[in-house]
Amino acid sequence: MKILDRLEETLIASLMAAATLVIFVAVVHRYLSGIPAVQDYVLHWNLAWAQELCIYMFVWMAKFGAAYGVRTGIHVGVDVVINRLDRGPRHAFVLFGLLAGALFTGVVGTLGANFVWHMADTEQVSADLELPMWIVYLAVPCGSYLMCFRFLQVAWSFLRSGELPHHDHAHVDGIDPVEAAKEGGPA
Repeated sequence: MKILDRLEETLIASLMAAATLVIFVAVVHRYLSGIPAVQDYVLHWNLAWAQELCIYMFVWMAKFGAAYGVRTGIHVGVDVVINRLDRGPRHAFVLFGLLAGALFTGVVGTLGANFVWHMADTEQVSADLELPMWIVYLAVPCGSYLMCFRFLQVAWSFLRSGELPHHDHAHVDGIDPVEAAKEGGPA
């Protein structure tokens, strides 16, 4: 599981970094192409594909980021009423919600896989990058199946321990809160 967790985190971070870099370069290019002294050197670069690439990278990042959110407990949930219930009914509602999430994402993944399968039979390509569109749409089944797996993983863990993953907003990786408090930093 640690390999899958690390792969998921690395993919999300890499896509985010690459998209940021591509957008930065495209914006600087657009700015520099408006300066007469620099136009001769910059205008011959064709960055028309940058926006399309960034959109596709953000779609892939969002699909895998949603699965990451389920795994780490940072997904938005309205659980005010659920948390006020007694342990038994609360347990049942939480488990129902996790399994409903798994079912939904499994169905979306299957419909997406069917769509991608049929899309692969076409010659359709993206406008600027000319990527086969089935590769672009592959984010839907891949991300949805990973999210389904994460819902099932959280449900199994909840059945065994009764605990849901939760994100501690005060926690920062690599910083020990006890040591930070000793040194006068934020705890």
